[in-house]
Amino acid sequence: MKKPMTSADEIEPRKVQRADVAPADGFSLVVDGHFKTHFHDESAAQKAGAELLARFPMLQILIYDAATRTRSPLQ
Repeated sequence: MKKPMTSADEIEPRKVQRADVAPADGFSLVVDGHFKTHFHDESAAQKAGAELLARFPMLQILIYDAATRTRSPLQ
């Protein structure tokens, strides 16, 4: 059975998140100096960071605020 062909118009461009470029909005987890997961509010980033730190206590986890361009330690 042949698969249907898709045209170039139907393919959506991928949204690529690079680990070496700071996000423009929201909050991100910085794990050992690399940008990882992106969040829209700080409480979600704090919660995810706390869960990650509980599983892997040797990691250095910071929360990056794109609005003020600051990194703060997980509280």
